[in-house]
Amino acid sequence: MGNSNSYDRLPLVEALLRYEGQAHVSMHVPGHKDGAAYVTAAELEDDSERAELYRRYAALLRQDVTEVDGTDDLHQATGPIREAQELAAACFGAEATHFLVGGSTAGNVAALLTCCTKRGDIVLVQRNVHKSIINGLKLAGAQAVFLSPRHDRASGLLTAPSVDTVEAGLTQYPQAKAVFLCSPNYYGLGVDVQAVAEIVHRHGVPLLIDEAHGAHYGMHPDLPLSALQAGADLVVQSTHKMLLGMTMSAMLHVQGARINRERLQRKLAMVQSSSPSYPLMASLDMSRHWIQTKGQDAFTTGLAAVNTVRKQLCELESFDTINLSMNSSTSYESQDPFKLVIQDRTGQMTGYELLEQLTVHGIVAEMADIKYVVLLFTLASSQADAEKIMAVLCALDDYLQSRSHSMVMSESTSNLGSVTNDNHPLIEMNHYNQGVSEPVLFSIFEEDKPSYKVSLEQSIGKQSAESVIPYPPGIPLLYAGERITKAHIDELGKLALAGAKCQDVSDPQLRSLIVYVDDAN
Repeated sequence: MGNSNSYDRLPLVEALLRYEGQAHVSMHVPGHKDGAAYVTAAELEDDSERAELYRRYAALLRQDVTEVDGTDDLHQATGPIREAQELAAACFGAEATHFLVGGSTAGNVAALLTCCTKRGDIVLVQRNVHKSIINGLKLAGAQAVFLSPRHDRASGLLTAPSVDTVEAGLTQYPQAKAVFLCSPNYYGLGVDVQAVAEIVHRHGVPLLIDEAHGAHYGMHPDLPLSALQAGADLVVQSTHKMLLGMTMSAMLHVQGARINRERLQRKLAMVQSSSPSYPLMASLDMSRHWIQTKGQDAFTTGLAAVNTVRKQLCELESFDTINLSMNSSTSYESQDPFKLVIQDRTGQMTGYELLEQLTVHGIVAEMADIKYVVLLFTLASSQADAEKIMAVLCALDDYLQSRSHSMVMSESTSNLGSVTNDNHPLIEMNHYNQGVSEPVLFSIFEEDKPSYKVSLEQSIGKQSAESVIPYPPGIPLLYAGERITKAHIDELGKLALAGAKCQDVSDPQLRSLIVYVDDAN
């Protein structure tokens, strides 16, 4: 990174400003005509607040354009979009960068469609991946060989597979088309991607990394290396999560000769809109520009804010944080300093309950699970944010400390059992301890098989016809097509008691599941 004049360009933003300044007559999509429809709506609206709302959106829409002269085409970029992507590649250390307007989801799906060229191709996949990778496997008709993640005993959290597990999978399935891992995870815990890349490349296979939560990595000495710096072949980053991009904006980075660039371009055109949002792409251009011109200074204020909270939290009796420097775990090698993962060490509140209390007091956290709450800081966080957070946490600390430690725990908490010990409920599931699984075929057509609904107890041993995805963090607990075990049912019971929300389930109360009719019957 530096302050080169070329880096100071905003090619796509500049193109949109030129478009906006032409004052032309729009005879093309979108139908709002550069926001003119909203201006008219504001003039005709009797309600002053509603009129102001229309005016605000009119300002936003003046650059909501389409592929016309001067604005370029994402799927065949030759002008400002191409230049913006080239500048992004230089900033993030890639040989080629593609703008994504469908979030990291679009990038993950395109990556799998690129590496898998025929039905039944094998991909080694981290067991606890985001649902977008599973959907990509379905669309590719691929077989997934699941690699068990490592379990961090201190925190109870799952990270990514060990180097040995990855190598075992490659040795057992040398025909694998790719290895797909996620690092860092939702909690900011990451693994040694460089060590994994060396093993994967020794087997002649590309390494794909879902780095959705690590778009800022490698940009400051206090941040871990990026997956690109560590040698990954294809990396997907959610620029909107940790940098300055608008929601849904992301980037896909490529380096080396192991990825078919032409095929990747075609697959991206398949999974992304043929009418991509120019404001989203412009926000990627602006995000890159800020990082590339400000360098390490872009992160100074945000890091100071999170460090303030992390330091002051140590003085409170009620809360623990995950801290790599204090942890001798061998389950992860890096931690995102911007992710502050806290828990109620007194055991009086689950993560969900702590999240609710924070929200009531005006602090909206990123996510919670049964045990933890994740507070997500970024380069935009301030000391004022830190002070507000500490004021709330200090008040909660006083409340928790004032309660008698000998009082009977609430029924919801006592029933969770393992919430307050070192065994996080998620790792109790047997399928997390399988090492290298047998290939599991994924297809978009499997859901057409006859199915019926049964109670949780009756589902054991049957093949699930639906996925169960606690969200956040969006990691499937049960995949459609998997055999349901007692461990699955025990975990679902705990999630139900804790009030967890799950996607893709037919019964949001988690009392029943849809299973496939057994062909043997």
